[in-house]
Amino acid sequence: MLKADATHKRDLKTTRCEADLIVVGGGLSGTCCAITAARAGIRVVLVQDRPVLGGNSSSEVRLWVLGATSHMGNNNRWAREGGVIDELLVENWYRNPEGNPLIFDTILLEKVVLEPNITLLLNTVVFAVEKAGDAIQSLRAFCSQNSTMYDLVAPLFCDSSGDGVVGFQAGAAFRMGAESREEFGEKFAPTAEYGELLGHSLYFYTKDTGRPVRFVPPAYALSDITKIPRYRKFNAREFGCQLWWIEYGGRLDTVHETETIKWELWKVVYGVWNHIKNSGLFPEAETMTLEWVGTIPGKRESRRFEGDYMLTQQDVVEQREHPDAVAFGGWSIDLHPADGIFSEKPGCNQWHSKGIYGIPYRCMYSRNISNLFLAGRIISASHVAFGSSRVMGTGAHIGQAVGMAAALCTKQGLLPRQIVETQPFASHRRMVLADAQETQYLASLQQELLKTGQHIPGLRLHDPHDLTHAATLTASSEFVLTELPPNGPLQPLTDSAAQMLPLPAGNVPAMQVQVVTNATTTLTVELRRSSKPGNHTPDITLETLSIPLGKGNQLVDLPFKSALEQPQYVFVCFIKNEHITLQYSQLRLTGVLSVFNKTNPAVSNWGKQEPTEDIGVETFEFWCPERRPGGYNIALKIDGGIRLFAPENIRNGLQRPVDQPNAWVASLTDLNPTITLTWPQKQRISRVELAFDTDFDHPLETVIMLNPETQSPFCVRNYVLCNDRQERVFEQVGNYQARNTVRFDQPIETSSLTIHLKAPGATVPASLLEVRCY
Repeated sequence: MLKADATHKRDLKTTRCEADLIVVGGGLSGTCCAITAARAGIRVVLVQDRPVLGGNSSSEVRLWVLGATSHMGNNNRWAREGGVIDELLVENWYRNPEGNPLIFDTILLEKVVLEPNITLLLNTVVFAVEKAGDAIQSLRAFCSQNSTMYDLVAPLFCDSSGDGVVGFQAGAAFRMGAESREEFGEKFAPTAEYGELLGHSLYFYTKDTGRPVRFVPPAYALSDITKIPRYRKFNAREFGCQLWWIEYGGRLDTVHETETIKWELWKVVYGVWNHIKNSGLFPEAETMTLEWVGTIPGKRESRRFEGDYMLTQQDVVEQREHPDAVAFGGWSIDLHPADGIFSEKPGCNQWHSKGIYGIPYRCMYSRNISNLFLAGRIISASHVAFGSSRVMGTGAHIGQAVGMAAALCTKQGLLPRQIVETQPFASHRRMVLADAQETQYLASLQQELLKTGQHIPGLRLHDPHDLTHAATLTASSEFVLTELPPNGPLQPLTDSAAQMLPLPAGNVPAMQVQVVTNATTTLTVELRRSSKPGNHTPDITLETLSIPLGKGNQLVDLPFKSALEQPQYVFVCFIKNEHITLQYSQLRLTGVLSVFNKTNPAVSNWGKQEPTEDIGVETFEFWCPERRPGGYNIALKIDGGIRLFAPENIRNGLQRPVDQPNAWVASLTDLNPTITLTWPQKQRISRVELAFDTDFDHPLETVIMLNPETQSPFCVRNYVLCNDRQERVFEQVGNYQARNTVRFDQPIETSSLTIHLKAPGATVPASLLEVRCY
């Protein structure tokens, strides 16, 4: 029993936490930053002011995680973010195909608590900053659940708090609102009438109880639904973040007036549900009830902090190359009217680029606080560029870059800026890399990120310590794409369809396609490619074939005459024709897929992007894949076959399809696919890294959108590693993750390593993207 005598006053318990890196903000950017840094070997304290991790993706807000894949609604193929965020999304895919946000909470918490280098502080709010000169010395924080004050001390800090609570108190330069068109020459910069800030959103979930349920609205519910100009869009089927346009606050201070904004959103949500339940317009809602209403709004925008470079619209649209790129983005430039749900304007204004764009490291630290990293939506970007970089998949990818940078700084005794050692050029927002440091620390940061699966546009992994490069590679077979066999469904050509095929430089092979026609007609086939290697926007037409067809089932010759100057994907485009049905194939193959010129209104994809005025974006068509169980390849015969699936691909430094498949693929008829690495002398191997195909084209939205699968159909589940005596040294059963690390209890000594794979399905050959040995 504890008894305490009366006293004048008491102080709260205070705990001192020291680490190499303090990460403030446990959304996806902060979580991925902390995990990446911890796995790189440094001590991290992760401070989160909520009871769970995930921020807007958590069960408290329930927004789906998206990034460059954009709901599969743009031309960014194989663009899902890699590294830790990919591991989290794939894990959620496996455990939680129903999209339950509570399960996603558990995955994030599990991944963090499994890292011995992370100290996690939940329900803990940072409220004070101590500085010495231009550096942060420590933070003061308070946890309401255990009545404990924390002194958080470290040489490095990362602000991933969304509102920039550390940067703001530390005096870091920041912006809030929208730049003028003149400042950066951004033609899409909004007018004051449109508004300068994106608002908050608050969601609700419903369920059908199977019996009539009443709803009596609270007194503060919006009583006149017609105050919402788009109220006719409401229905009883949509819920959660499908109603992302329930948005408010863009005319207010989105930091200090958040509680005011929340009450207005509650008013709207309960008024909307009252309309659905009690207006009589939705009889199907009679047995439905509210299951959940958010208690905190999801925030989109508040402060943006200034780094040594500020990302702009031109960086996004023109896909500008940066020597210090460490992450990428690919979501559209997506701005919303500041009046939100009460605006007469559409809820969003999205404009896509033709491919993904690199994000410079110089956007990820404060220009005037020497030891402060920035991650998530607060990085150094203009309001327009922020419209793209703000989404959670991109923010997580940025967080991973920061986590690795912090590890490098810790090990080398550096401050964030010293990784790129910049010098002024024109203004503080435009810096150039100093030649002295560009090849040393920056290259190390980029290479370490690539090792974790972090894709950086234009970069390949070159690891001199990887024993794979000294080995001779042999495989039991190599896939040659001579045919996508006609064993799939027949589908009418109601929308233009294309087969994406990787080709080497040189002449495009002739092909044949199986079609069925119900009348005499003309089949139009366009052979296209992208104007930029690595992009997958078919904006250049190499040739057009117009082929007259009679009625019936027929094999049609496609005698292409074009040539490619460099290896890249081509699009064999079949232009829509109501009289034609195409034959499809059940064969699914790493780096090969079909795309369609359809619409996806959720991401402002209307088949073609056509700005009606000069707003600094490009005009082009969208050719996007279908989700499984659809998404069949078009049945084709290819003269001579395509030979781009060689064993050598496992060490080419690319871990996903880009302008080639970048994978070894075994023959579909190979019953025991194996690849063997052989060295002239015995090697001492402690660790093997393998990368499998978890379909980087799938966005893997975390909530609402149901998945018919729990893992990628391309991913090898079972494999065995054998030494030079063909003894099993490792066996994996039931793999579903892209990256597999095999650590031997004791290093093995062997002159060869053979990897035995089991094909993932009867119509899917075994594939392997990367092997590294240490």
